[in-house]
Amino acid sequence: VQLQASGGGLVQAGESLRLFCAASGDITSITVMGWFRQAPGKQRELVALTADGEGTRYADSVKGRFSSSREYARKTTYLQMNSLKPEDTAVYYCNAQIPTAVAGVHKYYWGQGTQVTVSS
Repeated sequence: VQLQASGGGLVQAGESLRLFCAASGDITSITVMGWFRQAPGKQRELVALTADGEGTRYADSVKGRFSSSREYARKTTYLQMNSLKPEDTAVYYCNAQIPTAVAGVHKYYWGQGTQVTVSS
């Protein structure tokens, strides 16, 4: 299983960016798919996750500014980031949680990370 993310870059505060991620490989289903981020010196944190049959869960810090969705058939997800702030600067990682042969157990897969830098 591979996750390929794209769309990062350098923008000014208030501008927008859109990240895209596509999963490939031997995948029967993806239970949860979305985005985490990690800023320098900080732990990786949830940004937005969409689970099967449920809505998208967002970090409080991005609610109202970011939106995310999945296209289940194509195994893709995007993250639309508006009104970006310098504190959004981080490496953004695509995440997919895929069921294993053990009931209720999922394996986490990560993309390679894409840098988002927001200047003030």
